[in-house]
Amino acid sequence: MTHATLSRAIRRALLAALVTSAAPTVLAQDAAATQDAPTTLDRIEVTGTNIRRTDTETASPVQVITRRDIDRTGKATVADYLQTLTSDGAGSLPKTFGNGFAGGGTGISLRGLGAGSTLVLLNGRRMAPFGLADDGQKVFTDLSTIPMEAVERVEVLKDGASAIYGSDAIAGVVNIILRRDFTGVVLKGSYGLSGDSDGDAKKASITAGVGDLVEDGYNFFTSLEASKTDAIQLTQRRNRKWIGNGDLRPYGYGIASGQFFPLQGAITGGGTVAANAGSPVGNLRDPATALFQSLPGCAQFSTISPPDPGGGCLWETHRFRSLTPSEEYVNFFARGSFALSDRAELYTEFGYSKKKSEFRNTPSGVSGTWGFPGGPVNASSGPGATVLGASHPDNPLGVDARLRYAAFDVGPRVTFNDNQFSRFLIGIKGSGEAWDYDVGYLHSETDLVNTRTGFLRYSAVRTALTDPNSPVGYWRIGGDAGLNSAALYAFISPTIHANASTQLDVLDARASRSLMDLPGGALGLALGAEYRRQEVELTPQTFTDVGDIIGLGFSAYSGKEEVAVAYAELLAPVAETLELSAAFRVDSYKDGETSTTPKAGIKWTPAPWISLRGTYAEGFRAPNPAESGDGGAAGFSTAQDPVRCPGGTPAPGAVPSDCNTPVAIITSPNPDLLPEESKSYTLGLVLEPTSTTSVTLDAWEIKRSNEINPGSTEEAIAAGSVVRDDNNLPGVPDSGTLLAVEVDYINSAQTRVRGIDLDIRQRVEMERFGDLLFDLQWSHINSYERTDAFTHQYAGTHGNCDVSNCIGTPEDRINFGATWDMDVWSVSAIVNYISSLDNITEEKDENGNPSPCANSFADGSDAPRGCKLPSFYTIDLSGQWNVTESLQLFGSVQNLTDKIAPLDPLTYGAVNYNPLHSSGAIGRYFTVGVRYEFE
Repeated sequence: MTHATLSRAIRRALLAALVTSAAPTVLAQDAAATQDAPTTLDRIEVTGTNIRRTDTETASPVQVITRRDIDRTGKATVADYLQTLTSDGAGSLPKTFGNGFAGGGTGISLRGLGAGSTLVLLNGRRMAPFGLADDGQKVFTDLSTIPMEAVERVEVLKDGASAIYGSDAIAGVVNIILRRDFTGVVLKGSYGLSGDSDGDAKKASITAGVGDLVEDGYNFFTSLEASKTDAIQLTQRRNRKWIGNGDLRPYGYGIASGQFFPLQGAITGGGTVAANAGSPVGNLRDPATALFQSLPGCAQFSTISPPDPGGGCLWETHRFRSLTPSEEYVNFFARGSFALSDRAELYTEFGYSKKKSEFRNTPSGVSGTWGFPGGPVNASSGPGATVLGASHPDNPLGVDARLRYAAFDVGPRVTFNDNQFSRFLIGIKGSGEAWDYDVGYLHSETDLVNTRTGFLRYSAVRTALTDPNSPVGYWRIGGDAGLNSAALYAFISPTIHANASTQLDVLDARASRSLMDLPGGALGLALGAEYRRQEVELTPQTFTDVGDIIGLGFSAYSGKEEVAVAYAELLAPVAETLELSAAFRVDSYKDGETSTTPKAGIKWTPAPWISLRGTYAEGFRAPNPAESGDGGAAGFSTAQDPVRCPGGTPAPGAVPSDCNTPVAIITSPNPDLLPEESKSYTLGLVLEPTSTTSVTLDAWEIKRSNEINPGSTEEAIAAGSVVRDDNNLPGVPDSGTLLAVEVDYINSAQTRVRGIDLDIRQRVEMERFGDLLFDLQWSHINSYERTDAFTHQYAGTHGNCDVSNCIGTPEDRINFGATWDMDVWSVSAIVNYISSLDNITEEKDENGNPSPCANSFADGSDAPRGCKLPSFYTIDLSGQWNVTESLQLFGSVQNLTDKIAPLDPLTYGAVNYNPLHSSGAIGRYFTVGVRYEFE
């Protein structure tokens, strides 16, 4: 089957369906035919199937989250709530990761398989992806564009769903379902503030609707919400131990113990090493001795004690950095439903979101390594090294000397994102001739402008530090920085920007009907077709296409994806106690692969209170333009240097940070990539022993093969595809500090994840004392294996650090909730628990030996204590009071006990804490609000 043939057939069929569905004659149904039709019951829509059902428990595990479930947590946005789900894992993108490739966006990563393998739907249909790809590679849906006040419920499908929804649904589906109709007017406002009196969050919304679809023949409603949240800076958390402090020596760490954001400015390795992040006065390398020395004036910038034994100027660069970004957004949603007859409905939806965010990071250094299409740039050593010119007035050596300097005088590196998202849907749905049908056209797009200040232009910096004829004069550093002009700073640190846009067009049609009566009910059939076109483009940041921005890697891509789809689904209750289901889908990509994905399910109900269920599904994810199109990416990660740190122990002349050193990863796209493929299995038990008790227990496994990844960092290092500094170890040539690694995107590995999900819900009726509701969700990961040259086991460890944030793979996540409803009052408490992590990057190395601890204390012992990040939990409390039928007051306290997040010395997604524990970095947070409904 060629793409062109399938595409033409589908487009003709869709056009015919769109036209005929509006014709009145289709809506007529013969009464005699109705008498002979299979039995029809009231049916509902459930995520994971296109066939309407009489119950919500399918063969597939689906977690249904009501609006009340969300409200009682006190979370202000859909993203904030979804990232507390126990099924969310490594690769999740919180808003606090503002220095990442996709800063400004938020994404969910079911089963820890990455945001690109979790399909997010809005009312069962796709949205245009975020303009910036995670890690410069993974295209995902930004959750922050979804209007919180219009959300009715969220359904999370926890098994593979490519046979139903197509590409990207390998790990599962998050279907965010908005209100379908509304009448009246509701005003809502809230104000939030942390216990440290910062992070102010103001939010207001109005939802209004008119018309009754049955009585008036129409319903139209709109929801508008606006919010403004102030940033929290790390310096505002100095009262929270290590959270707001760069000097970790009081907690047993050394100056250079491997933390991603330690104290900067130190001179280590006997004078041979000075970090690229630099010193506020500058460290110069004397060419005569090959040793670094600090320039004078440290007392003006730092009071840190004790001082650096190597003579450097210690200071805390992260005092410039945001803990949480500032955000402003407006979300708008409107839906209209119009009855064409008693059997057909015309519907339309429009959504618009405009969001601005600002995130501050540490000042730029003047050296380092980064990449662009022409290859790596090494500003740390060799002919490209940044030097302080011999005649520069701040150079006491009188010769060109390599410089390590933190541009505090330029200020923080600031990223501004201005993102606009829109979505338009029009369709017709109804029933006729025994079929239920839905035909629709969707257009969605994003337009993002990413603006950055505080970054340094490499060529301009070299000119201003070395050229006496520089057009703006010398760049004076350290204590003399006050002599610089505004023109100099505009010259060395211009405002740069990148533009990103995505467009999605979908024409789809689906129809379902009951074919015949089986012993257990009606045999259901669903058929569907879809034509989808998606375009993405990201222009590179200004000057990064020529490698001229210090420390900022190149990231750009463009491409178009067209796919024609046909699918079918059957639901067969072959007996009163046995239900079988099956689905099959064909996705044909223009100029690419044709993927066929089946799914099968079984549900056995031997008694009304117990069911056994299971599914088998195959899935796929097509290479996206960032991976196979035009462009490339250059980012940063951490790696162990086998030359300077063999077996996890620093070699003579090396330092502990060589055992887990930051490196630039320069990655090129590959047009010959194959789609990722997957097989998933679930086996579960559903118990409802009473009308007030329900329990579901599901075991699951997902195996993903042909994974699209940057080539192995370890293999590239072993093969010598690296850039090193020239501070060689004594007697060991080409052994300088590791700076950069060059790789391509390849189909390189497979991942197998296995685990268990438990969901318990209990209602206790107490008559005049109201009702108590308890619920518990527990996700346990038995195994998380990734196999390339050998098998890596990440379950319970801090790996995989090649995935965004390096947040690790905790074996257990538990949410426990308790709600007491009594008359006009309601109080809820939620406990969020995350298990401990071994501070190792994987369970065993390639030789089968236990992996060494990723960090160490100053005395060389494993860090943190026992080489383990302790478990962490928070308690969230909320309540509401219905003062009248129209007026409601509500409030919440997140992190009620003000727990402090454990110190995490390895992650690069945050400073000294794990992003999974972000509420423990922010501290106690209060929200109060009012809701008023006009009758």
